[in-house]
Amino acid sequence: MSTLTVAALQLALGSQDEQENIAAVSALVEEAAGRGAQVILPPELFSGPYFCQAEEEALFALARPTAQHPSVVAMQRLAKALGVAIPTSFFEKDGPHYYNTLAMVGADGEIMGTYRKSHIPDGPGYEEKFYFRPGNTGFKVWDVFGTRIGVGVCWDQWYPETARAMALMGAEVLFYPTAIGSEPYDSELDTSRMWRRAMVGHAVSNCMPVVAANRIGEENGQSFYGHSFITDEWGDFLAEFGGGKTGALVARLDLARAERHRAGMGFFRDRRPDLYRRLSEDV
Repeated sequence: MSTLTVAALQLALGSQDEQENIAAVSALVEEAAGRGAQVILPPELFSGPYFCQAEEEALFALARPTAQHPSVVAMQRLAKALGVAIPTSFFEKDGPHYYNTLAMVGADGEIMGTYRKSHIPDGPGYEEKFYFRPGNTGFKVWDVFGTRIGVGVCWDQWYPETARAMALMGAEVLFYPTAIGSEPYDSELDTSRMWRRAMVGHAVSNCMPVVAANRIGEENGQSFYGHSFITDEWGDFLAEFGGGKTGALVARLDLARAERHRAGMGFFRDRRPDLYRRLSEDV
């Protein structure tokens, strides 16, 4: 396909009522689909507040197997009804193991596969290693609407290796669902600029569009800063939100143009894998 219309959703997800959060996301999915979006990206772990701010055993009860998770079930129903694809982030329980997982829900409502978040952060306000095992799926790409897309989850977005691996697997667009905001250990540190720049760098160095969706609002004293966006292959913003806006960003991507520029820039032609062994070694 020479074009693809994509959407990134931004909203507050602090309600303790799981169905309320899912309903709010569903309303924005419907809005985005009504505006022509074919692939619609909600934020990370959108069924409730970002629970990884503290270590509490009781919160493991939020996890469910993929096919039973309310977020996945709801997005499957919507995807089928609207004919859209929805990368769906959720807390997965697999036997005794727990993962931060994304189900790729296709336009027929079926689960095309899952990706388990590879990079798991551990720091004040983002204590994910208590809850999630590192992903064991490897990076994934999927073919939707004639386009191959790659999806990384939140902390993955800081790693150029993630983006490049998906690009080498044939991805033409990169998607990043996110939950990120203020840093409890430093009230003066605002990472929103660096957060954007990291992903804009992936767009530029892989010459492909990037779509990022983040939550907003106050949750237990932590402020989630939004700034969701969609870029083209040059890293130029096609659509963007600030820190307080609720809504759906929608943009049409010119994939044929991006492919032409990607070939012309020569980034993949001039790679030197023989020199990159150090990248796969432990520090």
